Amino acid sequence: MRKFKIPNDPPTTSKSIRFPNDVIEEVEQAIRGTNCTFSAFVIEAVRVALENLKEEET
Repeated sequence: MRKFKIPNDPPTTSKSIRFPNDVIEEVEQAIRGTNCTFSAFVIEAVRVALENLKEEET
């Protein structure tokens, strides 16, 4: 299982989704003081989740 790392801001396409307020607050706290955007954090989290799902399938 790959360890989650706070990423730099990669090129992205805008996609609108809703998050619970508590999740938004936790993400914003985690990225405070870093060179990471909310979107970049969520993208990396989704990539790790997808990788974990693939590992579980094998």
